[in-house]
Amino acid sequence: MAMISPSRRVRRTPFSDGVEAAGVKGYTVYNRMLLPTVFESVEADYHHLKRAVQVWDVACERQVELRGPDAGRLMQMLTPRDLRGMLPGQCYYVPIVDETGGMLNDPVAVKLAEDRWWISIADSDLLLWVKGIANGYRLDVLVDEPDVSPLAVQGPKSDELMARVFGDRVRDVRFFRFGMFTFEGRDMAIARSGYSKQGGFEIYVDGGDIGMPLWNALMAAGEDLDVRAGCPNLIERIESGLLSYGNDMTEDNTPHECGLGKFCNTHTAIGCIGRDALLRVAKEGPVQQIRAIDIAGDAVPPCDRIWPCYADGKRVGQVTSAAWSPDFETNVAIGMVRLSHWAEGTRLEVETPNGMRPAMVRERFWN
Repeated sequence: MAMISPSRRVRRTPFSDGVEAAGVKGYTVYNRMLLPTVFESVEADYHHLKRAVQVWDVACERQVELRGPDAGRLMQMLTPRDLRGMLPGQCYYVPIVDETGGMLNDPVAVKLAEDRWWISIADSDLLLWVKGIANGYRLDVLVDEPDVSPLAVQGPKSDELMARVFGDRVRDVRFFRFGMFTFEGRDMAIARSGYSKQGGFEIYVDGGDIGMPLWNALMAAGEDLDVRAGCPNLIERIESGLLSYGNDMTEDNTPHECGLGKFCNTHTAIGCIGRDALLRVAKEGPVQQIRAIDIAGDAVPPCDRIWPCYADGKRVGQVTSAAWSPDFETNVAIGMVRLSHWAEGTRLEVETPNGMRPAMVRERFWN
C-alpha cells in the first residue's frame, strides 16, 4: 500500500500527535484532512469498540458556521427537514439537497443560538455551496469554517470516562442534545452523538491549541477503562446501517432513495431549495433504495468500488460498502437496490472482486 505524501493540502489535526503516538496504521483523506482508519486491525478495533471506550480524532468533520440575522433562514433553505421546532441545544440529522433534490451532504446541524448554527459535515465542499446560496440570495449572514475540531468518545464505557474529565453533569446530556462544558478554562459544546451505535459523545473542541491537552487528559483518566485511540469502524458502521456520504450515496441520490424520507418534511419545510423536486419524489416514490444485504461465503475483500448486483441475469442494484462481521458471522453490506428486488428475503448475486457471490436482502440492519 502506497503512503500518503504529506503536504499543506492534506491537513494534520490538533490530535495528530496523539494518533501517531497510539500507533495508527492507516489513514484516509476526508475534507482534506487526515482521518485514521485502523490502529491494531479493523477487526480488533471493532471488538474493543464494543466492549470498552475509544477516543476518535474526527477533526475532519469540519464545521460550516452560519452567523447572523438570516442564519436560521439559510439553514432551512439547505434542508427539507422542518427546523421550526428546533431549539438551541439540539442537534438534528439533516439531509442537505440541491435544487434537484440530490443529496449534497448528510450532516448534523447544531443550533447554538437563533442566529448561530454549525453544520458538522461529511466529506464534501459544502462550505462553497452554502456561501453561494448566501451570496446569491443576499442574506445577512456570515458563512465560514471556524477553528472547531470534533473529538469523539465512543463505546459502552464512554459515560464513565467523560464524567471523570467533565464531571457527572455530562451524563445528563440527552441523545442528539448538547451542553456547554469547560476544560482548562475553555468552554466547548459536548453532544451525545457519534458515528457508531455503541453510545458516546462528540466534543466540539474550540481552538486547536487545546487539542492535545484534552486528548492526554482523556487517555490518562481512562487507563483502568482500557481506553484506546480508535476511529470510525467499517464493520460496526455497516452493522448499524450508518451511511457514508460519497460511498453509499452521492448527489445522484435523493434522501428518499437513501432511506432518509423521515427527515424530509417537504410539505412544511417552506424555503428549502430542493422542496419542489422532493415533493414530486415523495408523490411518485423512489425506484431504488438503500438496503442491508447479507453476502454469503468467506470474508469479502475491501469494497473500494461499486459491486453490481444481479437477479436472473439482470442488474438490479449495487453494493457500496461491505465487510466480514465476526459477531454475525456473515458478510454485512449496504447496497442500493431497485424496487422490484428490495423486499426482505430477495435473493441476489453480487459481483465481488473474488467472483460472484449469493446474497440476500434483509429487512433491517444488524444493530
